[in-house]
Amino acid sequence: MNMATKTPPMNRMKASPNNGAFFITIEGGEGAGKSSQIELLEKKFIELGYKVIVTREPGGTAGAEAVRHVLLSGAAEHLGPDMEAILFSAARSDHVDNVIEPALKKNQIVICDRFFDSTRVYQGVTGNVSMELLKSLEKVACGTIWPDLTLVLDLDPEVGMERAAKRRGKTNEPDRYEKESIALQIERRNGFLDIASNEPNRCAVIDASGTVSAVSKRIWGQVTKRLDLKEKKNTPKARTFKKLSHKALTKKKPSTKNPANKR
Repeated sequence: MNMATKTPPMNRMKASPNNGAFFITIEGGEGAGKSSQIELLEKKFIELGYKVIVTREPGGTAGAEAVRHVLLSGAAEHLGPDMEAILFSAARSDHVDNVIEPALKKNQIVICDRFFDSTRVYQGVTGNVSMELLKSLEKVACGTIWPDLTLVLDLDPEVGMERAAKRRGKTNEPDRYEKESIALQIERRNGFLDIASNEPNRCAVIDASGTVSAVSKRIWGQVTKRLDLKEKKNTPKARTFKKLSHKALTKKKPSTKNPANKR
């Protein structure tokens, strides 16, 4: 994983509204419904003719997925929050270099399930890692690649934990974050809301309560409000066929045989 220092994010050039390259991150607490909403959002973009890459953190590459297993299994928990933040950033650097940045250069939309805001909340707010360290790691891992829009799915933590339990069922064990107390989940919810309040140009808070369809409409309303989306000219169109009359359908085709060869 390449952790060489990249260009600081304050020098980032915003994606042109005409080239279709947008980087969207989805954040929120446990059970907020990120996966379902990402799937619906992807479909909407595809319907408009955009090329879309859906990815996640930690993960997105073979190396980052290996780090994901270590982090979510709790195997790195004994190393402490600072080291965990460094592991997240190492995975993020690999992810940005090999998935996110190449996709944006190809004028694709990237939708990422969690990004650095989750590290700020989980390792910073509730792990007490200093914001100075986290900001430094962000510069190293992300460089010029910064989200154009971050959608924060906001939900009562108790409801979220109930949803997460239903999603897992009785056969799957909760990951280390799903095992943690409601008090911690509330603290994280407030952490996400604080980030959104401090960065309103980048972040939009979405009420994640109610039906999947209702939440999807709220998300799409913010996406169309904040991003300059246009239907792509190469959007596949439904094929149309000229209706033929019965006479045309039954008309005998002319013979292709050579009369000279007729016996």
